[in-house]
Amino acid sequence: MSKTVVIDPVTRIEGHSKITVYLDDQDRVADAHFHVTQFRGFEKFTEGRPFQEMPAITARICGICPVSHLMASSKACDDLMAVKIPPTAVKLRRLMNLAQLTQSHALSFFHLSSPDFLLGFDSDPAQRHVLGVAGKFPEIAKDGIWLRKYGQQVIEWLGGKRVHPAWTVPGGVNAPLTDEVRQRILEGIPRGIDIARRTLDFFKGAQGQFKEEIEYFAHFPSLFLSLVSPEGHLEHYDGYLRVVDSDRKIIADKLEPTAYHHHIGEASLGDSYLKSPYFKPFGFPGGMYRVGPLARLNCCDRCGTPLADKELLDFRALRKEGAVLSSFYYHHARLIEILFALERMAELCNASDILHPHVRALAAPNKFEGVGVSEAPRGTLFHHYKIDPQGLITWANLIVATGNNNLAMNKGIAQAARHFVNGKDVKEGALNRVEAVIRCYDPCLSCSTHALGQMPIHLAIVNAKGETVREIIRG
Repeated sequence: MSKTVVIDPVTRIEGHSKITVYLDDQDRVADAHFHVTQFRGFEKFTEGRPFQEMPAITARICGICPVSHLMASSKACDDLMAVKIPPTAVKLRRLMNLAQLTQSHALSFFHLSSPDFLLGFDSDPAQRHVLGVAGKFPEIAKDGIWLRKYGQQVIEWLGGKRVHPAWTVPGGVNAPLTDEVRQRILEGIPRGIDIARRTLDFFKGAQGQFKEEIEYFAHFPSLFLSLVSPEGHLEHYDGYLRVVDSDRKIIADKLEPTAYHHHIGEASLGDSYLKSPYFKPFGFPGGMYRVGPLARLNCCDRCGTPLADKELLDFRALRKEGAVLSSFYYHHARLIEILFALERMAELCNASDILHPHVRALAAPNKFEGVGVSEAPRGTLFHHYKIDPQGLITWANLIVATGNNNLAMNKGIAQAARHFVNGKDVKEGALNRVEAVIRCYDPCLSCSTHALGQMPIHLAIVNAKGETVREIIRG
């Protein structure tokens, strides 16, 4: 009879999930599934709310990346109003979005994943955490703390709060940038760049220790999807959707983000609340794609800033031809994006109109349907709203970055489990490697759990003797 090995919970990620590894009669790994066990119905309970409230409401989906939802939601509201927001407002939104990218990537790399790189995948799990890193590698830990703190401070300086700032609103932002804040942001950028470059040098030098992990951490051909600028450069706020294959051949380009639903389908797996989007022309599940930092660097022609472009050349050299395929390299791509974000923040702060006071376009709803798309740290984020004539939400759909990666994460843990897990002698380090495949994607499960269809329920009413009095099963 077949057996299972359950990893519950998956550690060092945001949210609640588990992994089930299925063994065959010979104790060999047959398959593995990633289960997201929490459900949050933001799409449903926003119905009936005024559309202007959507950025503030949807930002509450997550305390780690609220800015990402502010961006996509505000852009969807801009679309409902059919307005073009002031150029300075675009720059300020970009500035906050890049600060969010910096702090979130720092959290992922230094706090959640570096214990594996620095202490070892097989090290004592009681010590394999950020405090263990701080004890043995205090300078690296300090770098991570400073970089995350800086990104959060920029968010606070711009929006008044580090978490759930109310600054990004339909039509732009609600207050201009002051010269004092601009100077504060600029003062921190050189130190941030030094940290990013130093960490990149360390990580590139250490990758030789992880050849086996690189080979089996979700290392397979797939599609990659992200926004790119009209020129094909790395983009996080606006632009067009691009899809490339494992050879970096462009499959689809200059797709209008507002028409995403013509290109992306959504499926539901029976053992998870996490949706499984796919590229429609390739069908389900053949249209599996990856999003996030690895995908963005595979999709873009260049970054567009000097230091990041130099690092992109080294990144592309990881594979002689085509896209970089191993999900282990998500960590490498994150560090390059931190460097890019800091360079772009400096450019934005030095723009001639960055202090202009006109930062918001005011309008009533002019359309009944609006879409906003941006790049969250973890990947492409879609907000799609419909309203009634009074401006109240009648329908909302969110496709969140972690959902976009769901099919790839499931395939990746199965690949890693087949290689590392011996069903007759299950080692903790082997299970940690299966978990680490999920950490490559830095999933944000609070953001992503918006199931399709009817929510399954299993409700049992038990009396004081432990006897089931009544049971309700749906779905």
